[in-house]
Amino acid sequence: MGIIDHILDKFEVTSTRKSKRKPMQTVEIKVKMDCDGCERRVTNAVSSIKGVKSVEVSRKQSRVTVSGYVEPKKVLKKVQNTGKKAELWPYVEYNLVSYPYAAGAYDKKAPSGYVRDVPQAFQTPNSPTERLTSMFSDENPNACEIM
Repeated sequence: MGIIDHILDKFEVTSTRKSKRKPMQTVEIKVKMDCDGCERRVTNAVSSIKGVKSVEVSRKQSRVTVSGYVEPKKVLKKVQNTGKKAELWPYVEYNLVSYPYAAGAYDKKAPSGYVRDVPQAFQTPNSPTERLTSMFSDENPNACEIM
């Protein structure tokens, strides 16, 4: 509140150094693997990336799950460098979507219990059907809009 505070405000040291650490995330990739050698090659390639904490491979679902401080594009590129065709996991669980048989959502190649992640499969908020179902609410007696 005096001269010392005024001088300290003028000569305040601020750090301009940015944190380069990536956030912890889980990356799921769809990779077609036929044998133990394919599985081992993909696992070794992904685990060599800096920041990877764990790698889980499910050959039956053609799925690789990588957890750690990594970027999804970098993991995808590393898997593609093994010679395998790979893409980010394009599926969501069947029970999480409103319309699992919407155009483009149902995929015969999807693993059991999964459908393709497309916007048509999810219900849009404030759609007419949602408003009609919430118009008469048993939990809130004051929600009846007709009266």
